[in-house]
Parts: sequence; structure tokens; C-alpha cells
Amino acid sequence: MKWTISQLQKYRNKEFLIDETVKADEIKETDPSIRAVSPVHITGRADISSSRVTFHLHFEGHLILPCSRTLVDVNYPVDVETTETFLLSDHEYGIDEEVHQVKGDVIDLMPVIREILLLEVPIQVFCEDDSSQEGAPQSGKDWEVIHETKKEKVDPRLAGLANFFNQNDSSEE
Repeated sequence: MKWTISQLQKYRNKEFLIDETVKADEIKETDPSIRAVSPVHITGRADISSSRVTFHLHFEGHLILPCSRTLVDVNYPVDVETTETFLLSDHEYGIDEEVHQVKGDVIDLMPVIREILLLEVPIQVFCEDDSSQEGAPQSGKDWEVIHETKKEKVDPRLAGLANFFNQNDSSEE
């Protein structure tokens, strides 16, 4: 997704629609926890003026990430809307909004796409099916995972007091 400034200037004050599917497999090298990246479908439009190009983009795709509990592959959907502005001249640089400075005469959206996808990776992701037989083992030599049910446990030192209020007190009669 690269355009020269002269290509974009032909669409100044006209509608410039974007509908492309890109591969962003390079982000696996940056973040090794990403196991796979689907092709990312990018739609949107660009507003082009003499001093700036503003892209209004919508990304759809998914990442394959390891489950934080079982290490099973989890299909994590990515659905992002973003607005990215590229300044064509230096005199507007320094305004309060976040902008990208154009290097040379080519606007390349791929570094921005990779950055946005990397920002979408959560700290932890969990698979929805806990009964999956794949992933981390549930037992091994001299150990096993204990699945505890939530039950009130009584401290053995206080077990005698557990029935204290259940006894019929003869003094009340």
C-alpha cells in the first residue's frame, strides 16, 4: 500500500477509496508470541489536500495467539478503525494531533498497519473451551492439575465450633 505524492495529488478534493487485502506476516518477527496472521482486509478512504493526506481506515482480520493457560492456538479477531494523517510539507509539523512525516515522495501505509496490528495484541488471551485435550498437559510423573471446586472449607482447628449454633441450648427453654 504505497503511493507517490503525485499519484495521490491527482485525487485532490475527489473521492479516493481504499479496498485492499494485505499480508502482514512480518509482525511475527517483531512479536514471537504471534503464531500466524491472516490477510488483513483494509477498507476506507483518503482525504487529500495540498499539504496533507488523511486516511480513514478500517482493518479486519485475525491473529493466532497462544492461550495463556493451555498454549492452544486462539483465533483472536482484529477489528480496528483508525485515522492516520501524513504531512506533505514541514511547515505544518508540530501541531497537536499525531501525524506522520512523509519521507521522500512516497507514502507507505505498511509500517502503520504493522504498528496498529502489534498494538492490538493483548497481554493475555484465553481459549473459550476449557475441556480441550490439546495444549498443556494435565498430569505427568508425580504430578497432576487439581481442579478445585468452590466449597467452604473449615479450618480443622475450628471444626468443633462449626456446629455451635446448631445445638439446642437448654437454657433458652
